[in-house]
Amino acid sequence: MTLLTALDPGAIDWARAQFALTACYHWLFVPLTLGLALIMGIMETLYYVKRDEHWRRTAQFWMKLFGINFAIGVATGLILEFEFGTNWSNYSWFVGDIFGAPLAIEGIVAFFMEATFIAVMFFGWDKVSRGFHLASTWLTGLGATISAWWILVANAWMQHPVGMAFNPDTVRNEMNDFAAVALSPTAVVKFLHTVSSGWLTGAVFVIGVSCWFLIKQRNRNMALRSIKVASLTGIVAGLIVLGTGDQSGVTMAREQPMKLAAAEGLQQGGQRAPFSIVPGIEVPGALSVLATHNIDGYVPGINDLLNGYKRPNGTSEPSADEKMQRGQKAINAFAAYRQLRADNPQAAKLALDTLRAHQQYMGYGYLKDKSELVPPTPIIYWAFRLMVGFGTLLFAILLVAGWLACCGTLPQHKWLLWLGVTSVPMVYVAGQAGWIVAEVGRQPWAIQDLLPVGVAVSQLPTTNVMSTFFMFVALFTLLLAAEVRIMCKAISGEKSE
Repeated sequence: MTLLTALDPGAIDWARAQFALTACYHWLFVPLTLGLALIMGIMETLYYVKRDEHWRRTAQFWMKLFGINFAIGVATGLILEFEFGTNWSNYSWFVGDIFGAPLAIEGIVAFFMEATFIAVMFFGWDKVSRGFHLASTWLTGLGATISAWWILVANAWMQHPVGMAFNPDTVRNEMNDFAAVALSPTAVVKFLHTVSSGWLTGAVFVIGVSCWFLIKQRNRNMALRSIKVASLTGIVAGLIVLGTGDQSGVTMAREQPMKLAAAEGLQQGGQRAPFSIVPGIEVPGALSVLATHNIDGYVPGINDLLNGYKRPNGTSEPSADEKMQRGQKAINAFAAYRQLRADNPQAAKLALDTLRAHQQYMGYGYLKDKSELVPPTPIIYWAFRLMVGFGTLLFAILLVAGWLACCGTLPQHKWLLWLGVTSVPMVYVAGQAGWIVAEVGRQPWAIQDLLPVGVAVSQLPTTNVMSTFFMFVALFTLLLAAEVRIMCKAISGEKSE
């Protein structure tokens, strides 16, 4: 009996495509939910403190857009979680005891918290006290943030699995340290980086819509108020994104060096590794600083990771071929243990000892060629530069727009207003590019170094996955078009002051 069985490459590719499609669409809605939740909470707090009806009207307008986005985001999120059972049942069996826990907490605690207080937030104006309504608004946003926490804990565990042990009798990885899973440094950094990028998305969206109002010479007071709040929120969020992005680079270099090498197109590593701005333009030593916070830090390249290398401290990393060989030994030992455990306990113990000795490389035993360990480098390389490039431009727009709004001269700069409008698609491109780096960059792993995607999928006919893929394309596109249309109608239909 083997641990898991590799399946038809066509089924694997279509399952990956379907999950990627669902995740990409879902991430169009999540960051705006997080960002608008914070901004409308700040606006209602200003209304509560100042008792200014203009702030109430402003908060209510952004709440309306939040509600439209929230409803469609829930639909795509539910489908995404169901796909773990339909398309990735081997994955769910192998690590469901661990991966299922944060998703269950997210559904029971965070989702119900959002569902409870969002009703008060939308329908409780003038029906409950101002203080209770304000608390409901913040608790709705807190629920969305807690929801993001548990989902990102699950995702971070896939990037760096901790707090578990493999049970050869049940053929499952079982959690033995919940705190290690829930509070791992990888999860904390990913949460802060992702949520702050959501705040940035919300800030840019508010500025874009407000700039449209100023171009049309409508709702000037609400637009300027919104830009002031959103620009300050976005600047703070941008600084957090920058800081956590730096820490993410250090984490990536330590836990997923192949992803870092692919993101930089670094074939041969070493000390004082250069950072590539674009092909042909490099900053000497900058990658070592980003990855290790030391200009003399060693950063392995793609070839080093495939062929093995020796670190400056004298320790060695085995080659991909050696890891694959040890992985095969682990798989064979596991099969022998399963066969012998009932009739020959002594031989079964020897097989189990062999399994334990090579277990950390078991996932490599399912790979057919070491080239599978290299993700699609051009995609990762350019996605990283789109993320950083657009992120830098957006931060500059926030600074300038916020400053001019405070000075009262923003409406005079039509070029900046149009740039503010076009910043909305920019922030979405930057967010999607970031997830491409995170998820495509860790291929071929469903769980880093533990489970390749080729053995994580369900045993489904390829045609079934293909048909549902195209069905989801139509459904998600329809939902997105509906949201854009409803949002545009809500924005254009907002009464002028």
